[in-house]
Amino acid sequence: MHNKCVFAGTFDPPTAGHEKVVSVCLKMFDEVVVAVMTNGGKTPLLTVEERLSLLNKLYAGESRVKVISFGGAAVDLLERENTVFYVRGVRNTVDFEYENLDRFASKKLKKDMVTIYIPAEQEDLHISSTLVRNSVKFGKDFKGLVPAKIAEDLAAILKNK
Repeated sequence: MHNKCVFAGTFDPPTAGHEKVVSVCLKMFDEVVVAVMTNGGKTPLLTVEERLSLLNKLYAGESRVKVISFGGAAVDLLERENTVFYVRGVRNTVDFEYENLDRFASKKLKKDMVTIYIPAEQEDLHISSTLVRNSVKFGKDFKGLVPAKIAEDLAAILKNK
């Protein structure tokens, strides 16, 4: 059976935590769709194109990861990708409560949806895109918070902002 999951987020920017979630997904699924979700209610630091570029570089050579952008509801993305498996990374109970409320709403729209929560490792509980953005804002080192493979690319993008 060909199993596929969707891991969606804003990835603004992609973090080492995101990378670890995808790594776990690759142990469970034949294909992982990493979807950069566009949300009109948020003002991102990076453009969709920049986020896609970083993720494509991060997963270059990994044929089982497909990087896309999507502007609709997660349930519509699951339908489009022909899978019921929706992966969410969680760092703490606050993340879990937020994600679970979203899950309840989504299940009303797609009853067969299966949400899989992947908990962060203890040493990564502090990692978030918000922390990376704040580090950038205050001129602090963020390289330990993002995948090493894209750290220089991210720094170059941010230099031009």
